Amino acid sequence: MLVKIYSAAPVGIDAVKVTIEVHAVPGFDFMLVGLPDNAVKESHERINAALTINGVETLRRSFTINMAPADIKKEGASFDLPLAVGMLAGDEKLKCKNLEHYMMVGELSLDGSLQPIRGALPIALCARKEGFKGLILPAANAEEAAVVEGLEVYGLNTLMDVVHFLNGAPKDELNPEDKFTPTHIDTQALFNELAFPSDLDFADVRGQFKVRRAVEIAAAGGHNMIMVGPPGAGKSMIAKRIPSILPPLTLEEALETTKIHSIAGLTNKRKGASSTLIVERPFRSPHHTITDVALVGGGTNPHPGEISLAHNGVLFLDELPEYKRSALEVMRQPLEDRHITVARTKETVDYPASFMLVAAMNPCPCGHYGENNPAHPCTCTPGQVHRYLSKISGPLLDRIDIQCEIEAVPYEQLKDTQPGESSAVMRERVLKARAIQNERFKHSRLVHCNSMMNSKMVRQYCALDEECDKLLELMMNKLGLSARAYDRILKVARTIADIDGAPDIQKKHLLEAISYRSLDRNSWAG
Repeated sequence: MLVKIYSAAPVGIDAVKVTIEVHAVPGFDFMLVGLPDNAVKESHERINAALTINGVETLRRSFTINMAPADIKKEGASFDLPLAVGMLAGDEKLKCKNLEHYMMVGELSLDGSLQPIRGALPIALCARKEGFKGLILPAANAEEAAVVEGLEVYGLNTLMDVVHFLNGAPKDELNPEDKFTPTHIDTQALFNELAFPSDLDFADVRGQFKVRRAVEIAAAGGHNMIMVGPPGAGKSMIAKRIPSILPPLTLEEALETTKIHSIAGLTNKRKGASSTLIVERPFRSPHHTITDVALVGGGTNPHPGEISLAHNGVLFLDELPEYKRSALEVMRQPLEDRHITVARTKETVDYPASFMLVAAMNPCPCGHYGENNPAHPCTCTPGQVHRYLSKISGPLLDRIDIQCEIEAVPYEQLKDTQPGESSAVMRERVLKARAIQNERFKHSRLVHCNSMMNSKMVRQYCALDEECDKLLELMMNKLGLSARAYDRILKVARTIADIDGAPDIQKKHLLEAISYRSLDRNSWAG
């Protein structure tokens, strides 16, 4: 007897359909083919234990199971459920007439309960794309998968629930009215419900007017930025509040962000409705001990790294020189291309990585180089300062559009009881600038803000008059800036002009943009 069951395997941040063919004949053998990993091969033992505990007679068949396509590796325990259903159908303990209408995934416990799996949202999108009527998966993943419209999602608790459902029986034989019903989520309503202001507000930040201005420009144009200053000046405090002034996620961005976190297995760790759909822009702040693979993604079984988990949001690297040089250098290509390609011998996967990089660092190992504060004199030698600053390579620094110094907050500003300008006020200006950019790039599918402009767009939208052109030429030669820095200065100037509502880049816009590129290793501490 030949039975076909349908499941899915995550690849990158998407999923592909997997057809499980079960051939059953009298006997007691079990053979599984189609590039399964060890977790899939072990499913036979979990299935047998689950069936025995639930009083199902031992399957007296020899099973040959093929998982197609054979060139895609099948990983993890999420294939337990479709394999168990296939074996039951092959042993004629399950009706087969409805199997072609459903895709199913789920990990089995020894008692037959269904455990949550990774990638529920990408799998649901795959099921809809492939034209399936419904998706059967663990109840813990049902709401996440149900945000996909046009697909019936059945979240069940046990293997026997699945058997009863496929056989057309009610979930509880003692309660015939308790029929199986699909989980329904109004995605747009949920998106609107979860969209709430951040608890972190720039009103809590005292002073730092120059840095607040730089942060606003960075948010308005999606520019990368770095803050250099002494300990306790507020670098981390400011960085954590950047998402509060960024434009809200669109529904499309929210779904894409949730897909990435689902593949990484992070949605199952979130609480409440936020585990269903991520609507706030991600803010990722990995520790400086992070490995190269954990930062950019990959591994033996490729998975998204921090730069992909920060997609559509902010990646904050505090104490930048403390990160391994190799980890920082591998970020250079994603910062330009906004995606990362992980190539392995047998597979290549792409992860999106369109994030806003925000970095912070001290000007020296002790953090007080250049301060005019007798209470905290710098104790570093010139050699130590040089070695510390040289940990940040020129090519990486060249990819950071806005580079600004931050000074310690004076006591008079610290004791000021009046709140600073709120995130809501700053966000209004950011949204107005982004609205101009949305209109500018409305015919481009890949460019949404000024920082994403390619060279052709820079020439088109960042044209300078003769006076500004001569000024930029003078500063390029004086500061020894690269061609990449030239483009990035123009992009930042375009953003400053957008904040002012100016149709053209003016001299004051260009001068301010240049001031954010004049940071060098000899002047970082002022």
